Amino acid sequence: MRHFCALADDQRERLFHRAPAELDPTAGREVVAGALGATLYCPATRQRLAADLDRLARRGVVSAVACLEDSVADDQVGAAEETLVRELRALSTDRGWQQGPPLLLFVRTRTPEQLLDVVRRSGEGLHCLQGFVLPKFGGRGRPDPQDWMRAVRQASELAGRRLWAMPVLESAEIAHLDTRREALLQVRAVLDAHQEHVLAVRTGATDLSAAYGLRRPRGLTVWDVRVVADVLGDVVNVLGRADGSGYPITAPVFEHFPSGDRVLRSALAASPFTEAGAEELRVRLLERGLDGLVREVLLDQVNGLQGKTVIHPSHVGLVHALSVVSHEDFSDARDIVAAGQGGVMPSAYRNKMNEAGPHRAWALRVLARAEAFGVAREDVTYVSILHEFEEALGVPGADPVVPA
Repeated sequence: MRHFCALADDQRERLFHRAPAELDPTAGREVVAGALGATLYCPATRQRLAADLDRLARRGVVSAVACLEDSVADDQVGAAEETLVRELRALSTDRGWQQGPPLLLFVRTRTPEQLLDVVRRSGEGLHCLQGFVLPKFGGRGRPDPQDWMRAVRQASELAGRRLWAMPVLESAEIAHLDTRREALLQVRAVLDAHQEHVLAVRTGATDLSAAYGLRRPRGLTVWDVRVVADVLGDVVNVLGRADGSGYPITAPVFEHFPSGDRVLRSALAASPFTEAGAEELRVRLLERGLDGLVREVLLDQVNGLQGKTVIHPSHVGLVHALSVVSHEDFSDARDIVAAGQGGVMPSAYRNKMNEAGPHRAWALRVLARAEAFGVAREDVTYVSILHEFEEALGVPGADPVVPA
C-alpha cells in the first residue's frame, strides 16, 4: 500500500526527491492518520462493493468508508447490512486482501448496536476492516459518545486487534456557539479516555451548514462559509493542538462533481500547467469544477486540517497531489528540526525566516506528511505529479459517482 502506486519507477525518480513510503496499516496513529489522504465514501448498498474497492485501490484510493448511515435510506438499512457483510466475507477470501489490504477500509454505522452487530456477522470479513466512522459524535439525542467508544473497544476484542475510531463532529451542538464550547470539551474528555483507539477526528461540513440552512455553491470553499469556518477553527483549537494532547483533524467533504455552469471565474493559474505541458489537464479540472477543490485543500492545510472526505473518484488524485510536500517546505522542515535547541536562520530558499522553536511542530508535521506522500523535486509542482498520475491511470472519463 503506497500513494501513487500506479506510477512507474522512472516516473517516481523523475517527480520525487523522496518517494512516498510504503504504508504499514498496523502502524501508530500519526503514521496511519497522516496517510489517509482523500477518504472516499461509498454506500454499503453497492452490490459489487468488494470489486469496487479493488478497482478504487488500483486508481489510487488509499482509504475508503462503506456507509450505513446518511447514504442509505431508512427502508434499505437491512439490505445494506446484508450486502456489507456478504462483501466483507468476499474480501476475506481474496488472496490479495489476505496478503495485505490494498486500502484502509472503515465502516460508518448508525448506532453502537449496529456496529457490534455488523462485527459479529462479518466473520473472517472483520479482518479486512481498519475501524469505524462514528457519525454525529457528541450531539444531544444521539448515541452517547462513551457508548460509541465502548463498542469500538468491544469490536477490537472480538477482532483480536486494535480497531480505530474516527468520530465525526457535525451535530447542531457543535455548530451552535452557545453549546459548542461545552460539547467540544465533553468530546475531548471522551476521546482522551479512549485515545489508543482514536485515529482521527473527522468534520462534517454538510451537517454543520445544515444547522443554518446553508449550502456552499460550486466555486466557493467551506472556508467562505463563515459560520462553518468558525466551527472548524474551534475544533482545531480544542482537539488539534500541537502540544501532544491533540488528534489529527481531517478536512470536510467536497460535495461537488462534474455538472452545471460556472458562476465565478477560475482562480486556477495557467502558468504551472503550461510549464508542465499539461494545458489539457487544466481544462479538465475547470470542466469538472475542481479548481474550487484546489483552493479548498490548500486552505484546509494552512488551517491545520489533513486529508479530506471525497465523494467522487476523480477528486482523489488531486487531493493526493496537493498533499505531496514541496521541496522548499521539506528543506525548511529538515533544517528546523536539525537546529534542535532553537535559534533563527534564513530559509535555504532565501525567501523567509525559520525559527527553530515556534516552527518545530509545523516541521515535524511536514516531515510526517513527506513519509506518506513523498517530497517533490525542486522543479516539480502538484500539476506535474497529477498530470503523470492521471496519464498512468488513463485519462479519467465519467467515473461513477460514489455518494456520501
